[in-house]
Amino acid sequence: MAGGLNKVMIIGNLGRDPEMRLTPSGQSVTNFSVAVTRSWKNPEGESQEETEWFAIDAWGRLGEVANQYLAKGKKVYVEGRLRTRSWDDSNSGEKKYRTSVIATDIQFLEPRGGQGGGDAFGSGPVPEHDQGIDEMPF
Repeated sequence: MAGGLNKVMIIGNLGRDPEMRLTPSGQSVTNFSVAVTRSWKNPEGESQEETEWFAIDAWGRLGEVANQYLAKGKKVYVEGRLRTRSWDDSNSGEKKYRTSVIATDIQFLEPRGGQGGGDAFGSGPVPEHDQGIDEMPF
């Protein structure tokens, strides 16, 4: 295989409200966290639970839509790729790392406003109310 594969698919609940900001070049990026909980029974038959947290970065129009419609606690499907960045901590000089999911598709798994089904945004078809958007950052 020429090249590789870097693909992540998660379903979980938002741990906090999305936060949108503009980069110095003027591009929007929205950050939020998603908690994915796994449940199982141990050999003694007791219920066990483990939660993994994912940092999500959604760029451009995808992030703007996520910022507008998502909120803490909402169930969401996120598809994307992993990216790890590193920097030197200014206080300790220690090397720090942050791994995040760069979202390419987001599907809202709960209805907005308590009616209808979930919505999907990203690399799939553009919803009717967003037609005319001619630029996606993917």
